[in-house]
Order: sequence, then structure tokens, then C-alpha cells
Amino acid sequence: METIVDVVIEAEAWDVIGLRELAERAVRTSLRHLRLPAAAEVAVLATDDARITLLNADFRAKEAATNVLSWPSEDLSADTPGGQPLLPEADFPGEPAFLGDIALAWETCSREAVAAGKPVEAHVCHLVVHGLLHLLGYDHISEEDAALMEGIEVEILGKLGLPDPY
Repeated sequence: METIVDVVIEAEAWDVIGLRELAERAVRTSLRHLRLPAAAEVAVLATDDARITLLNADFRAKEAATNVLSWPSEDLSADTPGGQPLLPEADFPGEPAFLGDIALAWETCSREAVAAGKPVEAHVCHLVVHGLLHLLGYDHISEEDAALMEGIEVEILGKLGLPDPY
């Protein structure tokens, strides 16, 4: 069974970067790097700042646009700061494990890429990896968690041919 990356493009601006292929490559490379089964499913919503502002307000009580949001299907986070998250499991035998949803906002992502002097594709790839790691139980709340998550991001991005974003 293979990885399923279901990309829903809500904002037409996303059409210029080949998001479907980029997201599939980022998710598959991440799962391979983490030595997780390829039988996984992720949904990616490619939207705009207006929609992500509403989502951010509804789910995080923050009325502002952000670059990426993640909704894990289950809490896989470690019990201790800097600890390894739990492994995802499929709900039904023979089915892929549904990891959760990721949403990306075009205006914020493209503005950040321009400000950092990097291609939008590279920045979005990083954000897909970042969002996926959140789905898998990684976080950056504590210093230990941030160090673990950022280290893994850098390793995955290196395998994708992208430089260290930190």
C-alpha cells in the first residue's frame, strides 16, 4: 500500500508551483526518513490568507493569517520533552494510517519566501515537512522538542536537496 497525499487547491494561486507533486515528494521522503510505513494518508488544503485566518481563529483562537496549520488525527506526542512520539497506526487492518490535515496559506507562504530570498517551492516544501511532523507528534513548544523537530526537518530537507532553513 502506498502513501496517499490528497491535495485540495482552494486558491488558484497555488497552481503555479506544482503543489501536488511537491507535497507527495515531501511526505514520502519524510516518512521514509523516519522509517515509517509508506501506508499513510495526509490531506493538504492549499488556501489563502482569508481562509487560514478563519481556521486559525476557529481552532487556535488567533485571528491572524499563518503559513501552515496542522490537525493530527490522533495525539502521538511524547510524554517527555524531547522524547520520540508514538508511532501512527491504521484504524483498520490493510488500510493506510490517516495522519491528519495540513493547511497552507498562499499569500503568507509566498511573502515569507520572498522575504527569505528563497524559491516559494522550497519554502512550501519545508512547511509541508513541518506540518507533517506536527501530525506525527513532533512539536516545538519546549527547547528539547524544538531541537528534535528542527534537527529532523533539516535532515529531511537535505534529502530533498534543500538547505537548512534555520
